[in-house]
Amino acid sequence: MNKILKLIGRTKELFIDDINNSEKELLEIVSNSAFLVIGGAGSIGQAVTKEIFKRNPKKLHVVDISENNMVELVRDIRSSFGYIDGEFATFALDIGSVEYDAFIKADGKYDYVLNLSALKHVRSEKDPFTLMRMIETNVFNTDKTLQQSINNGTKKYFCVSTDKAANPVNMMGASKRIMEMFVMRKSKQINVSMARFANVAFSDGSLLHGFNQRLEKNQPIVAPNDIKRYFVTPQESGELCLMSCIFGENRDIFFPKLSENLHLITFADIAVKYLKELGYEPYLCKDEVEARELVKTLPKKGKWPCLFTASDTTGEKDFEEFFTDKEVLDMDKFENLGIIKNEALFDEDKLNHFEKTIKSFKANLSWAKEDMVKEFFTMIPEFGHKETGKYLDGKM
Repeated sequence: MNKILKLIGRTKELFIDDINNSEKELLEIVSNSAFLVIGGAGSIGQAVTKEIFKRNPKKLHVVDISENNMVELVRDIRSSFGYIDGEFATFALDIGSVEYDAFIKADGKYDYVLNLSALKHVRSEKDPFTLMRMIETNVFNTDKTLQQSINNGTKKYFCVSTDKAANPVNMMGASKRIMEMFVMRKSKQINVSMARFANVAFSDGSLLHGFNQRLEKNQPIVAPNDIKRYFVTPQESGELCLMSCIFGENRDIFFPKLSENLHLITFADIAVKYLKELGYEPYLCKDEVEARELVKTLPKKGKWPCLFTASDTTGEKDFEEFFTDKEVLDMDKFENLGIIKNEALFDEDKLNHFEKTIKSFKANLSWAKEDMVKEFFTMIPEFGHKETGKYLDGKM
């Protein structure tokens, strides 16, 4: 934990006071409850699963599409925490599948359902097919599992949104904003809460996780030098989700308070700290060709080739925000957690139109990205989407 904190320029765990103040109540509730964690083998899902497991739940079921990540989660839990008195079981299932529906029908009795499954990459909006999967995963699978939770008498449903849902500029952020609207509709039938938070440092598929891969494969480090981001550690992401799930009132969205404990840092700055931590001096290259060439010789001299450039790809937000000026906040309940208080605001006709239109695209097996962007603008008229024609997959 301390190593990651150091790399992101922090000295203190973000939610330690809130967790310590709530620990007795957390233990009491978790040890007497049954949990289902959907998407539990991703980075945030694993963190949440561990936070629940170490408080000895009565039942903890974990579902994820990735069989390999699930195996690692179980090994990790057994090696760190051992065993619980209650039932712990994992299931390698796609939540959009009939197998998952059969699994829910066979049992489905949970006090708390936490949905951490998502397509989270801005790069996933580059083509219409992956974009459709993003909508399916982020919006419709959430709506489906919400309905199943209602049918099974679940006490509380939690799902992760994103800081990028506040005034979204990319399709990923917009899909999560639309998800929030669908969640608001179901909040009339079940208690729901959510969390919006920043980048999880060194999470699977993230740029920082990529730094590990690049060094392992003896490849240059590439990072934007003009984008500043807030980072939370994996454990902090799990703590934030659990706090929202257990203590959030209906429709609450939890987020980390901006304070001296959570400060902005560029990816390039983290890359420099990361390399120095490993004993390397960053060497700035002028282009990709030079970086690829120098990686053959420089590391032996204690230097690592780096390419730090300005960002010019579609969907990158200039700054991060967890809430908009229209949202009502409670900044007093917790030390380092803020809460967005929501009414059940949604437009029934718009939600139905969106659902019907997307279903018709899928039934015809034909849709263009422009068609989908148009639907997003119908749902979010102020959507700040800017198409640059450049995507992350076109860069090193």
